[in-house]
Amino acid sequence: MKKKVIVRAPALTRTGYGEHGRFVLRCLREMEDKLDIYLMPVPWGQSNWIWENNDERSWLDEIITKTAHYQQQEVPGGHYDVSIQVTIPNEWEALAPVNIGVTAGIETTKVAPVWIQKMNAMDKVITISEHSKNSFIQTVYDGVNNETNEPVKLQCNKDIEVVHYPVKEFEDIDLDIDFETDFNFLTVAQFGTRKNLGNTLTWFVEEFIDNPNVGLVVKTFLKGGSKIDRKIIRQKLEQMLEKYDHRQCKVYFLHGDLTEQEMHALYKHEKIKSLVSLSHGEGFGLPLFEAAYSGLPIIAPDWSGHVDFLYKPAKGKKGKEKLKAHFGRVDYDIGPVQKEAHWDGVVQADSMWCFPQQGSYKMKLREVYKDHGRFVKQAIVLKEYLLENFTFEKQSKKMIDNIISEDEFEIADWLSELESEIQVHS
Repeated sequence: MKKKVIVRAPALTRTGYGEHGRFVLRCLREMEDKLDIYLMPVPWGQSNWIWENNDERSWLDEIITKTAHYQQQEVPGGHYDVSIQVTIPNEWEALAPVNIGVTAGIETTKVAPVWIQKMNAMDKVITISEHSKNSFIQTVYDGVNNETNEPVKLQCNKDIEVVHYPVKEFEDIDLDIDFETDFNFLTVAQFGTRKNLGNTLTWFVEEFIDNPNVGLVVKTFLKGGSKIDRKIIRQKLEQMLEKYDHRQCKVYFLHGDLTEQEMHALYKHEKIKSLVSLSHGEGFGLPLFEAAYSGLPIIAPDWSGHVDFLYKPAKGKKGKEKLKAHFGRVDYDIGPVQKEAHWDGVVQADSMWCFPQQGSYKMKLREVYKDHGRFVKQAIVLKEYLLENFTFEKQSKKMIDNIISEDEFEIADWLSELESEIQVHS
């Protein structure tokens, strides 16, 4: 008999967690001969929803409908053997005999106490980067047992597995966008504190203020793809730039949804020469990953989730293999998260993340502009490594191996049988 697996995820949203949920579902779909798959879609903030009419969307709609019908049967909410919950740990709960939490984790140095409690209640935890895993493991809270008054420690007692996103392949298309300048940097980020878009923009302008041959393409949004959102962002960008009266470098503003194929075309646009990011922290950094496997040189801080894929093994002079950076590394300092970024139960007030250094960023911009060929060469080497080692087949196998555990299914079978016996006797 097929095992009933319920996935709870914002799988219809155009977000990082939406893509994470769809990746898990794609992995499970490879096992449809053994699994009966259900989907409980949830929202994610005020994000846009995917709209493409394709085979995957049709399949998602089909299993959502199937889930709704199943949950209306005699057993309240339906009965599942395994739940897979793709979201922040605050939202994890016991939905089945076996529960697996999948999370992009955290961009900071520690996680909230409720995250630890929720992780310990799961049967397994899967995250997206070594940075996230380390933040989980290294977070420890001291407390007191209310009954014995003895000191206790709250810390994660579950094994945490890391499974990365896979690369994707797209046919090249002609993106109907042109830029006046031939040498352009690109940044792709939501307009908010964590992405540090203000410094990304203003420090770029200060570096190239007298250079009319260089541009920065800013692909951003605040809460969605509406005309109101576009107007608000444009006003914010104009306010940032108005003090530079004699600016010669160009700043381009891109807003609105692009398909994955169109984003791929943007990364490969002949006038886009490098992706830049001054993010304070990333659980993984999907735009950085997409740009890297598209062969685009990267400038970013040497900290948090994206270093998992911006380094690759290389042999040193003595023949020993070690990880080597294949991107323009921006130096940084570690400091407390800004007050405006605090999010109770998620981004702790006493947590920290990285603050990229202005001088180091400007130096990397200068180096990439003046010695672009060197950065292109290392980007091509990195691209080849990612296309070989981050395939869907390899990452899917890791995900399936962590989800479809024979031991866990045996537990699910035993609990299901026990539950049936209890119902019979009662």
